[in-house]
Amino acid sequence: MRALVKAKPEPGLWMEERPVPVIGPDEVLIRVRKTGICGTDVHIWNWDDWAAKTVPVPLVTGHEFAGEIVEVGRDVEDLAVGQRCSGEGHLIGHHSRQVRAGRFHLDPETRGIGVNVAGAFADYLRLPAFNVVPLPDSIDDEIGAILDPLGNAVHTALSFDLVGEDVLVTGAGPIGIMAAAVARHVGARHVVITDVNPARLALAAEVADVVPVNVASEDLHQVMDRLKIVQGFDVGMEMSGAPAGFDQMVGAMVMGGRIAMLGIPPGRSPVDWSRIVFKALTIKGVYGREIFETWYKMIAMLENGLNIRRVITHRFPVARFAEGFAAMREGSSGKVVLDWG
Repeated sequence: MRALVKAKPEPGLWMEERPVPVIGPDEVLIRVRKTGICGTDVHIWNWDDWAAKTVPVPLVTGHEFAGEIVEVGRDVEDLAVGQRCSGEGHLIGHHSRQVRAGRFHLDPETRGIGVNVAGAFADYLRLPAFNVVPLPDSIDDEIGAILDPLGNAVHTALSFDLVGEDVLVTGAGPIGIMAAAVARHVGARHVVITDVNPARLALAAEVADVVPVNVASEDLHQVMDRLKIVQGFDVGMEMSGAPAGFDQMVGAMVMGGRIAMLGIPPGRSPVDWSRIVFKALTIKGVYGREIFETWYKMIAMLENGLNIRRVITHRFPVARFAEGFAAMREGSSGKVVLDWG
């Protein structure tokens, strides 16, 4: 089969021929139809310090996918050949206190497909049946391929009650834009999204009914005055990983506000903890998706009118994967989808 492989410890990915995976009794074999390129995949392409410490070489990469089941293990009872699906890319263990309590997304033994074990940038993917998420007919393969990052957005957005609240999203990358769209869908009053990239702010305005703010040229507090946000934002979603973005968010929050953090700051970052304490802010770190509640919620929202298709800005046949990665690395794209047809 074709596979995109991190074949060497240096920048790039390479298309190689690899054997089709052999599944075990509790696994399925999935014929991959479409995949999404993630920021994590860009880190692996760039071979930065995180990737060099995390990713074994060689490795088939990729973890955002949709496809069709073509083989089921002998112990798999609730899935069938021909079934369309996506899947949870976090492979959990069975021994931790968190897993035994049913809090699968908090398992410290978690491994990621395409990061620690062979992934979805291939014609075929082997996946535990437990991780398979069947797709309804209303969700096509293109949207199915970006459910993983949409899940990050949904997990972040639904961390706190948003009904009637004023929400600040820092970072207009694809996940930040989708989180802003989710906030509006579930009933937030105002959703303001900030960035310094005009193209991504324009994309945010196309995808959802949000207020984009370029903090390089606009004053956030003037925007708040215009929207009659008097005391500050009730809920913040920090999606940028930029220390300056987090600092600005803290300053714009209401007393007793709540912040969900998905963005990962680079290394150690200075934080003015006194402002956080004196404002009595609640901060929640978000990692991945709640398994499987997030999947149920986002599929229900998609079936009930949530529309995030415009966040997909580039589509390429997999033979042109390098162009897809170039679009992501330039920072001008939304989601990029590769077609494995």
